[in-house]
Amino acid sequence: MDVPLSTRQRNDRDLGDCVRVLAAVHEHDGYPVNWPDLPVAWLTPPTLIASWVAELDGRIAGHVGLSRSDVGDAAPGLWSARAGVGIDATAVVNRLFVAPRARGHGIGALLMARAVAEAQQRGLHPVLDVVASDTAAAALYERLGWQFLAVVEQQWSPEQTVAVRCYAAGPLSVAGGRLPE
Repeated sequence: MDVPLSTRQRNDRDLGDCVRVLAAVHEHDGYPVNWPDLPVAWLTPPTLIASWVAELDGRIAGHVGLSRSDVGDAAPGLWSARAGVGIDATAVVNRLFVAPRARGHGIGALLMARAVAEAQQRGLHPVLDVVASDTAAAALYERLGWQFLAVVEQQWSPEQTVAVRCYAAGPLSVAGGRLPE
């Protein structure tokens, strides 16, 4: 059965629906690990470049953002060190989530493709961080050809240290040449 699926740039009117989908994802999967005090602010960080939603049967079913590197992001520094470029040559794919009811339709891959295309159009290399315990997300990124960079420990609060897997869109290349391993 063909199900109408589309993506488009997110607008402010979408934020309430995005928060509802995010709440369902948090309840189902524990993402985000720490529920934000202000979910709309979490979806609209000051570093945001662009964001998109996926619609399935006319309802928001997923979301992804593309941002400039922020203080807590590990992947931009890892990739830029390997590539020999500044962190400002990266864009961070973030805030990716798909409603539990809408999984199995390729929505995550479709949203990732939109974010990667936008980054590349801007001349930026897409990177991302994912909590190491989120094995489903890591499997998606690896299936899509993202290159694993490293696992790093991040101190999210005095009481919370989290292992994060860092990825860069693959293949890791600069001007056509392969980066050193």
